[in-house]
Amino acid sequence: MRLLPLIVFSLFAFTGPVPLNRPADTATMVTAPMAAPAGLSEQQFLRPSSQYGIRCWWWWLNGNVTKEVITRDLEAMKAKGFSGACIFDAGGAEQRGNAQVPEGPLFGSPAWRDLYLHAVKEANRLGLVLSMSIQSGWNLGGPDITPEEAAKQVTWSEVTVKGPMTYRETLPQPKLHKDPFYRDIAVLAFPAKPTKPTAIKDLTAKSGTVELGGSAPDTRFLLNDIPATAGEEHATLGQMQNLTAKMNAQGILEWQVPAGEWTIMRFGYTSTDAEVSTSSGKWQGRVMDHMSRKVFNRYWNTHVDPLLKLIGPMAGKTLRYLQTDSWEAGGCNWTDEFAQEFQKRRGYDIIPYLPVIAGKIIENRDASNRFLADLRKTISDCIADNHYRLFGERARQYGIGLQPESAGPHAGPIDGIKNYGFSEIMMSEFWSPSPHRPTPVNRFFVKQAASAAHIYNKPLVGAESFTTIGPHWNDVIWSAMKSSADHEFCAGLNLVYLHTFTCSPKEMGLPGQEYFAGTHFNPNVTWWELSNGFIDYLARCQYMLQQGQSVSDVLYYYGDHVPNIARQKADDPAKALPEFDYDVTNEDRLLALTVKNGRIVLPHGLSYRVLVLPDHHVLSLAALEKVQALVNAGATVIGPKTERIVSQSHYPASEAKRKAIADALWGESPAAAGQRKVGTGRIVWGKTAREVLLADGVKPDVLFTEAGTNQVFDFMHKTLATEDYYFVSSQNKEAATVTATFRMAGKLPELWNPVTGEIKPAKAYTQANGQTSVKLEFDPYGSVFVVFRKPVPATQQGTAPTNYLRYSPVATLSGSWQVQFDPKWISTGPSAVTFDKLDSWTARPEEGIKFYSGKAVYRKTFDAPNLPAGNLFLDLGEVLDVGVARVRLNGKDLGIVWAPPFRVPISGLVRPTGNQLEVEVINTWRNRLVGDRGKPQSERLTQTNVTIRKEWELLPSGLIGPVQVMAGK
Repeated sequence: MRLLPLIVFSLFAFTGPVPLNRPADTATMVTAPMAAPAGLSEQQFLRPSSQYGIRCWWWWLNGNVTKEVITRDLEAMKAKGFSGACIFDAGGAEQRGNAQVPEGPLFGSPAWRDLYLHAVKEANRLGLVLSMSIQSGWNLGGPDITPEEAAKQVTWSEVTVKGPMTYRETLPQPKLHKDPFYRDIAVLAFPAKPTKPTAIKDLTAKSGTVELGGSAPDTRFLLNDIPATAGEEHATLGQMQNLTAKMNAQGILEWQVPAGEWTIMRFGYTSTDAEVSTSSGKWQGRVMDHMSRKVFNRYWNTHVDPLLKLIGPMAGKTLRYLQTDSWEAGGCNWTDEFAQEFQKRRGYDIIPYLPVIAGKIIENRDASNRFLADLRKTISDCIADNHYRLFGERARQYGIGLQPESAGPHAGPIDGIKNYGFSEIMMSEFWSPSPHRPTPVNRFFVKQAASAAHIYNKPLVGAESFTTIGPHWNDVIWSAMKSSADHEFCAGLNLVYLHTFTCSPKEMGLPGQEYFAGTHFNPNVTWWELSNGFIDYLARCQYMLQQGQSVSDVLYYYGDHVPNIARQKADDPAKALPEFDYDVTNEDRLLALTVKNGRIVLPHGLSYRVLVLPDHHVLSLAALEKVQALVNAGATVIGPKTERIVSQSHYPASEAKRKAIADALWGESPAAAGQRKVGTGRIVWGKTAREVLLADGVKPDVLFTEAGTNQVFDFMHKTLATEDYYFVSSQNKEAATVTATFRMAGKLPELWNPVTGEIKPAKAYTQANGQTSVKLEFDPYGSVFVVFRKPVPATQQGTAPTNYLRYSPVATLSGSWQVQFDPKWISTGPSAVTFDKLDSWTARPEEGIKFYSGKAVYRKTFDAPNLPAGNLFLDLGEVLDVGVARVRLNGKDLGIVWAPPFRVPISGLVRPTGNQLEVEVINTWRNRLVGDRGKPQSERLTQTNVTIRKEWELLPSGLIGPVQVMAGK
């Protein structure tokens, strides 16, 4: 059933733990000892506290907001059970051919601060949690970022001279981007060679000059190149001469050139072309240097600190998190102190290798590629430590945590999981179906954030949710939104941030001002009144998924290459699916692992059965040494023999160590597949994690059988105190059945329905061999929590044939219906009509109904004699377009239905004669907008900046039926 119930169930009166959703409660803060968890609460599941509510990107579009609408929005959020919002000042109204909206106060200006202070005070009054993006738009920067403070890249010039001679010339200034900013790094010279070797493959990507795609691309190809050719190098390190001291401040080089031809290269750095994206009004400008502590501190002191001081004690109490959006700023590969950072982190001098960035092969091709890997890793380390770590340190002074989208999916020069290590909410994103991102690999990115939360011991996994580009006001909650959220709940999501909730002043009309992207979800949407059902569904899921500890059998180490961003769950680099789940770790947390009783354990106690290595045969020396220590201590590690270390640090001594360790673990000439006992553990290769676990006799965590062809199911397993529970999702548009076999025994399976809040014991199940099999039936895109908490004998069986009712129609409501439309949104003609039969509004002859958007109330009096005893239901059949309705029978509000089957229980309410039925149905704004297309604003009923596209068509809407009374047995 898809019902928002108003019936009070008989419940146990115990309460579960609250989620750790304040920065002061999380692992990076000073904490008090916590009480032991008490188990799941049935009361919280039925009616979750607002602390488990969803949040939103609260879009202050072009800064065009007012105090009046700020209060309206926050009160509307509170009334719907939101737990909070993120103030996100940004532009974007005019993108994709839409119109701009009026420009409001500039971010951080006195007028903007007044609005912001009002918002924080109102949120404090209402008990809502606020976050705030610390700029307008994204790609952190702004109008006062100078060229010196901007993101930077290496640039160079090159001349060839012939000696012997005295050279005294001004070296050409290297190429600049848009800004006339340039600083020198070094001048180098080496003997010129007449040959031109094949270029280093993918050099611009390898040198951090460009960004690599927006959907978490696999970037391990950057570790490879074409085979080397003897003598192809432009120079060896021994041939390199550093002439930096011989060039004066005017760029004049004076040098006694030795005999022969010489290449002279002048290296410096300049600001990149990267600009702040999608910002409001005049908040335009350069992207800051993310590798510079000095630049971040200056920005913080200028723009962020005053905002936090303004709200006094509400900083850390009401405003609890700070935000920056995803990296979409292109490449960068230098900062003022980068040479010193490189020396400190990699242990050798970067200067002789600078020609590699310019395309030269120095020493040899392999050495040049090793240097480029070190370059990218140093960039990533500087971004992590000098930006995100510092960001966290400054915020923590106010008791505030971070929730930046610091880990992709745009593949900038970052190690995503390393950046997450400084966050309190691991923030990712996922998309509803959209032409811009039509496939799962381009839509779903939460698995990395969830893994980071698990390995760093942080409770909240957030996501910018239901993002789209292209669609407007044609949402179908159950098929577009629920299915997307469920997909990511299975990946570890537990805190939805709606994208987007646009703040729209009443002067902007209805549907009002809107951002060019995202699923529009605010009080201006037609179905806001009936959104409770879906919002409560999300809150129930979030309550359950914010509790306890995740369960995964496999830990996958994703390497130390840069960029490095873990992909969607289904990518399955650990090869654990479908029966087992996995987390992903980076090198930092890999090095913190220990072994206890053969299990691989994180410092906070989360453990795994096996560790899986990446399949590209490359590890850092530190990672390889750690693998050896884990295996010796009793761990099972799965992966191919390490054949390379792609780093110039401590080379060639590092290569000798690699070979010795790899031979000790895998043997000198391992076969294609095998395993070796080393110490008290073992190394396995040529087999997947799934194959190893099954061969070891480990039972699947969940095994799905007896499913239909091409049907897909997924799960998320959590444990709380002595209780285990699984979120199980049918990712199928049609109804589906499956037998789910869980690695549980001796406990009664219970079915907790997050749509309704109903809890019932399973009656059809079997226990055997330490497993429990439950027959599950799903509505389209259905979901359920299967909970194991109550002990039963391990021999007890559920002998019923099914866990679900079987429905059969016993009466069909035929004949006419009286339908009342809101006259405010009827352009012409009657607002109250008789439908001789149920049909789409778009099929009506009345123009005002054909193009209607909003709520219509269907009324019908019907008799129902000779109904059978037992469970009776009213089934609405098909409900279009958004798929949401409220049902009242004989004056009783039966709640909201928002997904198929649109069915409510009516036992004890239906009478033999004279039943009064009332059904409210709401469609989206699409049809009224189509009706207003081409009309001057004075003749339109709607008002919005979004362009009404010529390709938009009317969407079938209304109660389509058939409406039937059904018996459930």
